[in-house]
Amino acid sequence: MDTSQWISVQRDDGEIVGYLEPVAEDYSRVLPRNILGHAISDACDYADGDGLLQERGIKELMQPWTLDGDFGEATSELAIIELSTQGIVVANALRTKALKPTERIHVDWPDVEQRLKPAAPRARP
Repeated sequence: MDTSQWISVQRDDGEIVGYLEPVAEDYSRVLPRNILGHAISDACDYADGDGLLQERGIKELMQPWTLDGDFGEATSELAIIELSTQGIVVANALRTKALKPTERIHVDWPDVEQRLKPAAPRARP
């Protein structure tokens, strides 16, 4: 996917919180996308899109994910361990947290197909 027209949205500290993909040539309508490249709402005006992304921040980096396809035990619950325009690298969340060796899985960025999905919340005892 060509992302050359996407505009990065940054917090005050310079951290990128997402992107605005133009759907109108003059950028009057944009599609807000989180840092993974997932659309987070329908097309909206530029200011609303910027506000949505600023409000969301980078919380996606902290939450567990699942990945489509069969990758065995590695995909039970995944943590994002690297994120750049070169790709998204995920690994088994529990093994990563315990600093244990684990398979690293590469997902193309932007993940516009939304291969990564938020993991279902764990049931509390």
